[in-house]
Order: sequence, then structure tokens, then C-alpha cells
Amino acid sequence: MTTRNPIVSHEAWITARKELLAKEKEFVRLRDQLTRQVRELPWEPVDKDYRFEGPNGPVTLNDLFGSKNQLIVYHFMFGPDWEEGCKSCSFLMDHVAPSAVHMADRGVALALVSRAPMAKLTAFQRRMGWQVNWVSSFGTDFNGDYQVTATEAKVASGDYQYNYRPNTSEANTELPGLSVFAKDEDGRIYHTYSTYARGLDSFIGAYRLLDVVPQGRNEAGLSYPMEWIRHRDKYANAPDANAKVCH
Repeated sequence: MTTRNPIVSHEAWITARKELLAKEKEFVRLRDQLTRQVRELPWEPVDKDYRFEGPNGPVTLNDLFGSKNQLIVYHFMFGPDWEEGCKSCSFLMDHVAPSAVHMADRGVALALVSRAPMAKLTAFQRRMGWQVNWVSSFGTDFNGDYQVTATEAKVASGDYQYNYRPNTSEANTELPGLSVFAKDEDGRIYHTYSTYARGLDSFIGAYRLLDVVPQGRNEAGLSYPMEWIRHRDKYANAPDANAKVCH
């Protein structure tokens, strides 16, 4: 690796590190303020009776809560005619799925929603090894209402909202997003938050780790930033899924 940064004494390095640390602490304080504002957003009622296809038959949005009163839905890109799920969504889910057990302890359920048929979702989920609730929204308004699916005609016309503005850069009928729902003591469901595009980066732990190494995410020269991403079983150094791990 070619050295690009200044080479300094230990004392000079400590001085530079303390200057950066002050900025990092300010960033953390600003992030705390922002996340508080996310939680303080007003809620909107969910008036539609959304019904999905689950592994054991039809389920409702209410069913996705299980025994919890908060629900995170990841809008996973997996079109009806696709043979496998989106590699970038899979990258994110490799980080989020293992957290489901921890979130459940805080009263939060996690579910994935895609338009692909259940048979494809089940097969891909088995391949990836995610222990999460995954349902199909095919034939419903759910994906369209939450800005993550549009017909090809609508995309071509430019009459398509994504991330709360007209979508002019994504010529794709499937797009990623994450939505949050809450249920009150009377069982009424509310939409409390949604985030899309770069807003999803903060849920990817590998990005945070790559951001602190000298070469960062090393995405310069790629046709798009996540071009390097693979399904985790497709990397050249991918471990054997059946290999035992020492503890």
C-alpha cells in the first residue's frame, strides 16, 4: 500500500488525533440530537388493511408485530421475476438479521417484505441463513405506498416519488428502504419513520469499520459505489457455510 499521509512523530500524531477526537465527539452529540428528532416525528395512521403471503399462509401487517408493539420493516429488493435477492440488500441484512434477537428484547419486531413469491423468498432465506420473518407483498399496494416499487411505465414517465422527491436517477422498479411502525394500546397501527438510499448506510456495520482504515471503502473507479458488494457466499474467500467455528 502506497503511503499517502504525512509521517510524523508520536507527539505530533497525538496532537492530530486529539483535534480529530474533538470533532468526533461533536459529531456524536449531533447524531444523538438527530436520532432524538427521529423518535419525536409525528405519527400517521395506517388505514389500509395490508395483507401479505407468509410461509404458512396469509398474514396482515398487524401479524408482523407478533407480541411486540414496534415493528421495523426492511423493503428488500427482490422482484417477482428475479432468481435471487438484491446483493446490496443482502449486505445490509447480513448486519441487521443477527440483531433481531436483541431488538426483540426491546419490544421491536423485524420483518422483510418483498414482491417475489414466497417459494423464492424461502429458498433464498435458507441460502443466506437469516432467521427473520419474510413475507411477500406481491399484488398489494404496500411497496408502492412506501415508495419502493413502481411500474415500469411510471418510472419511465418520471411520475415516481422516492425518498420524498421525484425520482429521476433510478431507472428501477425495485428500490430499497426501511420503515418503522408502532401499535398503540388499542391495536391501532401508525407509520412513524421511513428512510431510503444513503439513509440506510448507518445500518451497515462493515461500512463503519471500512471507514476507519486508510483506504476506506476503496470504491474509486467503480461504476457505482456498491459495485464491489457480493452475496456473502460469492466472494472468492467466502467461508464454507457448513464449516464449524471455534469458540
